[in-house]
Amino acid sequence: MSRRIGIYPGTFDPFTNGHLDLVQRGLRIFDHLIVGVAPNPKKNPLFSIEDRLSLIRETLKAYEGVSVEMFDGLLVDYVAGRKGVAIIRGLRAVSDFEYEMQMALMNRRLSSDIETVFMMPSEEYSYLTATIVKEISSLGGSVRGLVPSHVEKALKKKFRK
Repeated sequence: MSRRIGIYPGTFDPFTNGHLDLVQRGLRIFDHLIVGVAPNPKKNPLFSIEDRLSLIRETLKAYEGVSVEMFDGLLVDYVAGRKGVAIIRGLRAVSDFEYEMQMALMNRRLSSDIETVFMMPSEEYSYLTATIVKEISSLGGSVRGLVPSHVEKALKKKFRK
């Protein structure tokens, strides 16, 4: 019997409680979930790829059936190479839908064997983005409850410099 592997891709700069919420939901659907972290230098990330991998691994260390990896290149190639059956994408609001639909349709065109599963976060995280978290933190505001505590500490350290 083959395992159903889901891939949750993103930049995760930083990993938020909204991301964690989707990992928890994804683990209910898939036998194994891979959090695929993209370097994405075009987004000018705050944290290095190594730091993001480390922070996510620390967050997810207590969860069985999940792994964290870096990937680069076409997402569908990565998913196929890891024997994934689906890509998980979060939809917070209607504004996310158009972009995510375009990406899902293009991914389907590139590889019709891979599905995209859209998941809505818990209501408490429906407004949460990594960009908002970074902005609040950069201005000295509290992000407690929006990110895991070790991510909050890493953000404070980054913005103290």
